[in-house]
Amino acid sequence: MYQSFQEIIEIEKNTGKSFWEIIRDNDCREMEITEEEAFLRMRGMYEAMQSADEAYEPNLTSTSGLVGGDGEKAANARRRGTMLCGSFLGLVMEKAIKMGESNACMKRIVAAPTAGSCGVLPAVFLSLEQDKGYSREEMVKALYVSAGIGGIIAQRASVSGAAGGCQAEIGAASAMAAGGVAFLLGGDTEAIAHAAALAMKNLLGLACDPVAGLVEVPCVKRNVIGAVNALTSADLSNAGIRSKIPPDEVFDAMRSVGRILPEDLKETGKGGLAATPTGIAFRENLKSF
Repeated sequence: MYQSFQEIIEIEKNTGKSFWEIIRDNDCREMEITEEEAFLRMRGMYEAMQSADEAYEPNLTSTSGLVGGDGEKAANARRRGTMLCGSFLGLVMEKAIKMGESNACMKRIVAAPTAGSCGVLPAVFLSLEQDKGYSREEMVKALYVSAGIGGIIAQRASVSGAAGGCQAEIGAASAMAAGGVAFLLGGDTEAIAHAAALAMKNLLGLACDPVAGLVEVPCVKRNVIGAVNALTSADLSNAGIRSKIPPDEVFDAMRSVGRILPEDLKETGKGGLAATPTGIAFRENLKSF
């Protein structure tokens, strides 16, 4: 597992291999499998995301009653053309909510990197393939890039809301998706690293404050901001904009912020939105079930 973006940048310079190939080769070594087997394995992961998206049930609600049906509302608004963000971003928003709702309703999803942030990567990648015409092979390569970024974040910081707040879940997923999109836009490892850094900087310090301790409110809707943030960050990187703080230092800062966040804002369901009068009322009502 690679410890830094700088390490991968150096490998790219020395070997001429792209980010995704470097991560695939590492996967082959760790799993003791061939390149073909590794690629098929990652393709299977991507297709599981697609299957989860297709299996969304608009009439299904979570046991708590807090989640369900909003993905279909977003889809209807997109079809009517009433979203100011336009059709493509509308599609991304719709898919992000649908995947988050499916998770809350106990359907099969792909944790990327966690179940609570499972909507970010699929929303971005599936929408790009569907609307922008990227090939399945390109999407699998982009997923390798995202996996590599997730590995670096896990090594330098955390992908656990309980350890680092929601910056470690939605923030990490957004950074992973941003880097994958930067790759699809033709970016080299430097561009990929800065897209990930720009995405994380926007969500640095994000609290993890699940109402009633459930991965539902505000988790599902945060997948939307993570997905849209990934796209804007990739666009900035593609335009040549760079993070003034080096990418590896950004994720070191993420680790530091996670350590100093109060426990009430790290998945305990005690602070933030969970501590509002309405949040407390939801929690008390659920106790009666």
